[in-house]
Order: sequence, then structure tokens, then C-alpha cells
Amino acid sequence: MAVPDATAGARKNPFANREFGLRVVSGLVLAAIVVAALVLGGWAFAAIWLVAGIVGAAEWIGMSRTVPRRALLAVVAGTLILAAACFEGDAPRYAVPAILVLGAVLCLVLAQGNAGRLRALGALSGGAVIALVPVALRDAPTIGILGPAWMFAVVWSTDVVAYFTGRTLGGPKLMPRVSPKKTWSGALGGLAGAVAAGIGVVMLARAQGWSPLSETALVWVGLASAVASVLSQGGDLVESGLKRRYGVKDSGASIPGHGGVMDRLDGFFAVALLAGLYLILRRLAA
Repeated sequence: MAVPDATAGARKNPFANREFGLRVVSGLVLAAIVVAALVLGGWAFAAIWLVAGIVGAAEWIGMSRTVPRRALLAVVAGTLILAAACFEGDAPRYAVPAILVLGAVLCLVLAQGNAGRLRALGALSGGAVIALVPVALRDAPTIGILGPAWMFAVVWSTDVVAYFTGRTLGGPKLMPRVSPKKTWSGALGGLAGAVAAGIGVVMLARAQGWSPLSETALVWVGLASAVASVLSQGGDLVESGLKRRYGVKDSGASIPGHGGVMDRLDGFFAVALLAGLYLILRRLAA
């Protein structure tokens, strides 16, 4: 007669996992800090994303073994700091693009080999998306707090609902060669959660008068939330593939229970690209 495995229930119950508990606590603390900074706006909000952009770029440079590491990180950090200062200061409209182009040129000069140059540009561009897009949304007069709040709601709901739906329902794997634990049930659950959260945030903003953008028809909000959820999950899978390629478990160790900044912001980065494209199109149409 087989002896029951006393640890089976613990494996199935995510709350019994110590690492999961650490992940929840650190996630809640980070979320509280980010939301508080979002409400305050200004440099409080910009500083958080500036640090995230620089740390994320450092993790990518280290993980991809791009050299010279210190010199490239100095260029990326300096570029992002100057760009962020322009956002929060009274700089001309062309200042940020000019600073980013100068930073890109320096990366191309310093990096070794064609592959290294591409990775260096990836560090700069990825850091810029994380450091600047949420701030640009928050500072836009017709978008304001709603833009980043919608991004947080969609990305966080995708992660949380996908995790618990996948653990509860199981079923066929989404991309087992890239991320063995992700399932189709989790992906669809995350998609549904993101649509509900995205619409919910816009409805709240509409009731509170946060932003003129909240008057957007809810059907378009739902569609945008669904697209953002797919992008968020895609960003997660892309980062999983990159970690497998470079033979690392986590991009870093800066966030307890989560790994590095790249591990925490892989999905957010993909949604930030969508938001950045929206901002560019708005600027061109103005």
C-alpha cells in the first residue's frame, strides 16, 4: 500500500510555499510605494521609474555579458538621468530625443562587436521605456494619473489572475519549452482579469473626474486592455526565453521573491511600449 506524500498538499497550495509568501509581501510593499508615488506625481513618481530603468538596464548588461560593462552602464544611467530631468524641468521638446540619440551614439562607440552594440542599444532603449513612459503619461494634461493607473491595473491583474487560474485549473501548457509552468487556462484567466481591471479603473476615473481620457467608450477600453494583457504575457515569455538563452534563473536579486527588476517588469515593459506608441501618435496628430 502506497504511503501518502505529506508534502503533496503543500506543493499544491501556493500559500504554503515560503518563497511565495516572500513574493506576496515584497509585491504588496512595492505596489504600495508605486501607487503612493503615482498619487504624488512629480519627482516622487519619476525617481522610482528612473531607478527601475537604470537597474533593469544594468541587469540586462550583466546577464547578456555586454562589455565594457561599467562604461556602458555609466552612459545609460547618465542618459536616463538627463532625460528624466528634462521631463520634470522646463526643457525644449527636442531635448529628450537629442539626449537619447547622444546616449545611443556613445553606446555604439563603446560596445564591442555588432552583437554587443545591439545589446547595448537594447539596454538604453529598454531603460528609457521604463524610466520615461510612465512619467510621460502621468505628466500629460489630458491623461494624468489614469494612464499609469490603467497600466498597473492591467499588468498586475494579468499576473495575479493568470497565476491563480493556472494553478487552479491547470491544463495544456502555453509554451512549455520557454516557460514550463504557464498554461492556456492561466493565460485566458489573466486576459479576462485584465479586461475587467482596465474597465474598472476607467469607470472609477470617470466617476472621480480624474482625466478627460476616462470618457473613452468602454468597448475600446476593454479592447485596449485585452491587447495590453496579451503583450504583458508576451513580454513575460520573451524574458523567460532570454534567461534560458543566457543560462540564468533570474535577471537579478534586487527584489525579494521576484528576482530582479527585469523579472518584475517584463510584462510592464511590453505594455509601456504600447503606451509609448500611443504617446508618439498623439504628438504627431497634435
